Amino acid sequence: MNIVVLVKPALDTSNLRTAANKIMIEDTPLKISDIDRNAAEEAIRIKEKTKSGKTIAVMISKYPPTAKRAGEAENLGREVLAMGIDEAIVVVDDGLIGTDQTATAKTISEVLKRKIGQFDLIIGGEATIDGYSSQVPARVAAELGIPVVTYVREITQLGNDNITVKRDLEDEVQVINTKLPAVITVTREINTPRIPPLLQIRMAMKKPLTKLSLTDLGLSIQSKIKTTSLKPLQIQRKKIIIESGTVEEKADKLIQYLAQEGILTPR
Repeated sequence: MNIVVLVKPALDTSNLRTAANKIMIEDTPLKISDIDRNAAEEAIRIKEKTKSGKTIAVMISKYPPTAKRAGEAENLGREVLAMGIDEAIVVVDDGLIGTDQTATAKTISEVLKRKIGQFDLIIGGEATIDGYSSQVPARVAAELGIPVVTYVREITQLGNDNITVKRDLEDEVQVINTKLPAVITVTREINTPRIPPLLQIRMAMKKPLTKLSLTDLGLSIQSKIKTTSLKPLQIQRKKIIIESGTVEEKADKLIQYLAQEGILTPR
């Protein structure tokens, strides 16, 4: 069974660089989107269980500057290879900067058609930590004309031509069976991603990692949406410090302040 994993080099939202009410995209580092690690882990577990096939990570870099991000994306590719993924394909191109989810899906589908060929299952995270649109895997499925099942918390059965999963919704858990090839998106609950030992990190340097451009894929992207800037949410503290009084008196003062702000309603 050949499994493709969608891994996004995402903005590290815990290390956002900001200035003048603007997120400095060029200065913010990239990281593997957290839930995509769960997707990679699940692909590795399936291969370990079936003892056959190949796992391939497909990564699309969309942040400037391209030259810098190419190196970062390659390093992140080596991270998933160290986890146990067999091969990584990274697409970096100026034409992808700031484009929408449709452009990402088209690029991924062309990688699958032109560079991978046969596959049985595509696994992605339910959403990425920077965009959180939850659109790309479903759009990839639409491009390829294959089924998609989202929010998968457990794979209960996997055969040569079908897969059965538990799908986690807000008010119920559904059991879904669909034919392969298919796309699934997984939640954090599906597994705990492994931390690779030093030996696997060293071995990852010898695994195949291919860097591609849009020209290599015969693509010319026409994005309907262009991201021009990102602004951080500004939260200002009141900086009120209650120092004097007993614990009970401090609690009463705190309640008074909260009531003045409309956060609490006094009895």
